[in-house]
Parts: sequence; structure tokens; C-alpha cells
Amino acid sequence: MTTGRSGRTVRDLRRGNRSAVLQRLYFGGPMSRQELGPVTGLSSGSVSNVVGELVADGLLEEAGVVDSDGGRPRTLLRVAPHSAHMIGIDVGETRVRVELFDLTLTELARTEMPLKPRGCYDVGPIVDHVRTGIATVLAEAGVGTERLLGVGVGVPGIVDRQAPGGTVVHGQTIGWDAVPLEALLRATGAVPPEVPYIIDNGARTLGQAEMWFGAGRGAREAVVVLFGSGVGASLITDGSPDGGNTEGTPLEWGHLTVSVRGRRCRCGALGCLEAYTGAESLLARWAEQGGGPGDAVDEEEALSALLVAADGGDRLAREVLDETAEYLGAGLSDLINLFRPERILIGGWAGLMLGPHILPAVREHAGRYALRHPAARVTIEMGSLGPDAVTVGAATLPLSAFFASGGRRPSGPQPQTEPPGWRTALDTRDEAAARRG
Repeated sequence: MTTGRSGRTVRDLRRGNRSAVLQRLYFGGPMSRQELGPVTGLSSGSVSNVVGELVADGLLEEAGVVDSDGGRPRTLLRVAPHSAHMIGIDVGETRVRVELFDLTLTELARTEMPLKPRGCYDVGPIVDHVRTGIATVLAEAGVGTERLLGVGVGVPGIVDRQAPGGTVVHGQTIGWDAVPLEALLRATGAVPPEVPYIIDNGARTLGQAEMWFGAGRGAREAVVVLFGSGVGASLITDGSPDGGNTEGTPLEWGHLTVSVRGRRCRCGALGCLEAYTGAESLLARWAEQGGGPGDAVDEEEALSALLVAADGGDRLAREVLDETAEYLGAGLSDLINLFRPERILIGGWAGLMLGPHILPAVREHAGRYALRHPAARVTIEMGSLGPDAVTVGAATLPLSAFFASGGRRPSGPQPQTEPPGWRTALDTRDEAAARRG
């Protein structure tokens, strides 16, 4: 195999070139071959070769023509939406949501399965929900698994992808101790062996979705907060302006100590932020003060009842919301002081419900508790993708792997031959000259 001075092989170069063209068309397309050269840094010959391969693979298609000044009309190219599929799964603390998407992340089918009773997170029923959900969305859309790039799964807790035997999840607040989730999902036979399961923290999948397609686009440093039964966050420190390359770092922010010897958290420690801001704790504090959600059967209904009560003048409900806003603002101030982000985005089902009621107070408290300089440069807003953000973000996990592979499907055959070394050398020389020019 031919290796260049940088240590990259011919296959590495081809994969990188394919990835560059795919991502530019995905996030910035449609565009012509002539436009692709300057934005990817590839020579016209390399662009022509790569585009020809991707068209032959069915990943690109024509999207019309545009007039060119004094020349022939230029053909526009775009990513072919139906050339591949992804499944995104949100394993939340109130329900399991499964969605099927095409390559451009247009939803094709969805299903939701509630988790009951409240507080019961046995892994067996959750794995069954995932298996059933995958079968349901594939059947509803009438598609098979031959074009399935992978199944992305967002979960609560700490995710260890390096564990022997596949990804395990450490979910202390939900009673998961090194649960071998990947092996359990693989054993269901819901997808063929070559289709990967890619599991990650739900806050990170939420963050990637907002950075790629939502309110985080254009930011290089951001924190995306997942506010549900508990709270978590994802830190993005080197985002890309075009929406790609935004792999975040999940933060167990909810277990930051905000009150020494304070309320007991679900994790067992005292004084965690989650013990004052998570929906489960918020509802518990309302009940302790004599309030209550009536006949609500799940957390979402109970939180809705609290908001109705607060809007109706209920003093206890209003005090609980005010206290929650102050603790949340104080928790955000720590993120501001530590990481100095440009943006903080709030999402998650509870965040979306509470945001219209407490966001101005949260901003005020965050500014009051944070240092003035970093506080002056940050904006605190709601995420823009709604309740499906974690699921969309989960689907971006196999999509990211697809980009990194240069658009090679997991089950697709790998190329058996490589171009001659002289062709690679010429392409590399032309690309280097283009970058210098």
C-alpha cells in the first residue's frame, strides 16, 4: 500500500477527500463541482474523481442547473436523501422514543413507549422497547436494513465505549451499574450484525443536534443543557461554523455540589445541583410544601400541573419555580466561569416546558453569580429543535461515522484496488498548490 511522507496511505487520502466533499454538500449544498474545489481545498481533478465515485455509489444526485457568467450552465449536486437511513433512539427517564431518518435527517417514522411505573428503569424492558421500536419504524416506513448506517442511542449516565465486549453504561441515578447495553441490544437481533449500535450520553447527542442543525450553529464554544428528570450538559469547545465537526464532551453537571450538606440527590450525595433543579426534585419539593399534581400519572403531566398552578397564582408553586430558577442560574454561572462559552442552550423535555416561565430569571441569576467578563459575552437561550433533539442527535452518531469513513456503508464492500501511486502523487501536489494559492 502506498504511503506518503505524512504517513497517510492512498486509501486515507481518498477517504478524506470523499469525506470533505460529502460534508460540504451536506451542510452547504447544493453546489457545483466548480464551487466544491475552493471550499474543500481539492484540485478540480480530485473533485471530479470524488464526485464521480459518490454519484456511482448513489450518494449524490443532480439538483438542477444554474447559469454561469459567459460559460456553460453548471450542474448543482446534493446529497441523495434516500441513499441511506439512520435510526435515532432516546432512552429517557420517562419514555423510549425511536425515530427513523433518511440521510438528510428527514423523519420517516417514529414510535414512543412510556416507561412505567415512575422511577423504574429495569434494563430488560428498555431493551425490549428498543427492539420493538426498531421493528415498528422500519415496518411503518417500508424500508429494510440494507441501507441502514447504524442505530444511535442516547442514554442517561456515563458511557464507556472502550469496555471489553462493547459499550457499557454507568447510570448511578437510575440504578445501572456497568450495564452491557450494546451486547444486550445486539442480542435482540433487531438489526444485522454489520449494522453498528453507537451509544452515547443523551446530553451529548442533544448538544450535537443543536450544534449541527439548531440554535448552536455558528458557535465555536457552547454548552448545551439537558433538563429532564435530572440535568446534564454537553461542552463544545471547538465547534465548526458550518455545523459539522462538533463532538462535545458530556458533563455530569447535575452532580456539581451547590449546597454543602444540602438535599439528598438521586445519586446518593448531598447538595447536588440536580437535587434542586431536576424535574423529579422540583416536583418532590412542591409536594413537601403541601402542593401536588393531583391525578397526574407521569412527570410531564405533573410538571404541567405545577406550571398551571403557578400561572394561576398558587404561591407554593411560584416559590418552587423561583427557587429552581435561582439554582439553575447559579449552576450555569459555574459553567460560564469555568468554560467561558459563547452560548448556553437549554433543552430537554422539562427545559422546554419550564423555559418560557423561568428563562428571564435564570439569565438574571446567572449574570449575578458569574464573573462579569465571561458573563458579558455569553447568551442563554432555548434550544430550537424541540422534544426530538436527543433523537435527532442520536441519529447523527452513525452519520458522523459515515462521514469519517468517506461515505462507506458498514455493510458495503471495501474497494479492492487503489489508484496508481503516480495519480495520488499528482492529486496531492495539486491540492498542496491550491492551498498555497
